[in-house]
Amino acid sequence: MEYVENKELEAKEIHNIFTDMMKYAPSKLCGMFGNVITLPIYTNLFTTVQYGLYTVSIAMLSFLCIIFSDWVGLAGLRFFRFHQLEKDLPKYLTTLVLILSLNMVLMFGLAFLCRNWMFSFFHVPFKYFLAVLVLIIPVAIRALLSQLLRAQLKSISYTVATILNQFVTIGLTVFFAKFFHLGAASILLGMGVAISLIDILLLYQCEILKIFKFQKVEWKFIFPIVKYGIPVAAVSLSAWLISQSNKIIMGGISGFSKAAFVGVGYGLTMPILMPLFAMITVAAIPRIINMFEAKIDVRPIITKFMGYYILLALPLVVIMSLYSMDFTHLLKTNPKFYEASTLVPYFSFGVFFLGLTDYTTLQYHLANKTHIEFIIKLISGIIGVGLNFVLILKMGLVGAGIATLAANFLYFLLSAVIVLPDFNLKLPQNTLIRLILSAIPALALYCAFKFTQINVSGSLQMLSVLILFYAVYSIIKFKIFKTSD
Repeated sequence: MEYVENKELEAKEIHNIFTDMMKYAPSKLCGMFGNVITLPIYTNLFTTVQYGLYTVSIAMLSFLCIIFSDWVGLAGLRFFRFHQLEKDLPKYLTTLVLILSLNMVLMFGLAFLCRNWMFSFFHVPFKYFLAVLVLIIPVAIRALLSQLLRAQLKSISYTVATILNQFVTIGLTVFFAKFFHLGAASILLGMGVAISLIDILLLYQCEILKIFKFQKVEWKFIFPIVKYGIPVAAVSLSAWLISQSNKIIMGGISGFSKAAFVGVGYGLTMPILMPLFAMITVAAIPRIINMFEAKIDVRPIITKFMGYYILLALPLVVIMSLYSMDFTHLLKTNPKFYEASTLVPYFSFGVFFLGLTDYTTLQYHLANKTHIEFIIKLISGIIGVGLNFVLILKMGLVGAGIATLAANFLYFLLSAVIVLPDFNLKLPQNTLIRLILSAIPALALYCAFKFTQINVSGSLQMLSVLILFYAVYSIIKFKIFKTSD
């Protein structure tokens, strides 16, 4: 493929990406804050068994969403601009709605036919099984509408909807738990009501009703969506094997109480880190897609933003790993769940490598070769499931952590090695050099705290080490050598 070099457009788009990041930042930061307060609320509101039941139910929900709904929304994002230029959005939207509706019907049919297998696999009571099936309907609608908002570059509207969804869900969950004593079902009910209300808001925000009308659907509209979406769903299912199957396996081997520890370990890392890390990709990917469609070389921009990601993510992950117990205390987690701190180093580094693959696998999405991503993620997921079975039996919680980290690292490694022609990325070398140099004084300060009698709280130690690291990094970048990736 021949790229057109347009430095002026690149500079303009980088500026636009940063502008969008600032617009998306409130939703991501509020989402992160919401997840931070959710963990202490839920761990203090529910027993370990109830929290474990909630953890497994959410794993089941995400499993069904991956297969039947999420990929439709992602396809809506990928091809929205193309059909907007072709001026056939009504027919395109009709196609998306039709596919999503058929998927819901298929899901309920398969759930009825395979109910015995699903009961034995997820180990959830019937009422939770039924609640998850009903909940997926508003969740599927939200997934499609929110991706259409992203495609329209309505970042502020996306932010408002995300923030409202987060806090309305928390408020309703506490209400149902306190006044109706529904246990873990309170969370599912709170999610259902909150997401249904947000769906109504999203309909007005994306203004789809102004252009949507039922039209005859043609195969030429269905085929690209399915061709793109099915591999994406398969990739997400492979990701589910890596990040969620450990909860199911732990619950099956050791019961809901042990599954609760895996759920809390997950809650201490993934829902907190990913919204923060996603501030870059949620703004960058739609614009990178538009640039690629205009045949602009997007590789330098991807490399640049990969460097920003490493600069943001790696120091935080290292600090969380070094101070895992202090971090667990800082989030006011109920003491009966403190054992989950064992998982923080493994899960946090797993999240780091998972986030890094957003940049290395973008090549497959741009080239519409998502089947490659599916293959490498499926390999990683299958190996991860096997490691979970073996290591959980032998090592308990630590085994679940090692298996998850190993699977995520393998996924990143394969995506970095399997490179499509004309999509080779350069490493952000200058960023990596500055990171290494800045880590030296930060590590020295950590050792001083660790091996001397300085009486400083763990939270203050974490903050001090991070401030020193970024201060040294800034000095190196702007005073010592000013080159950029």
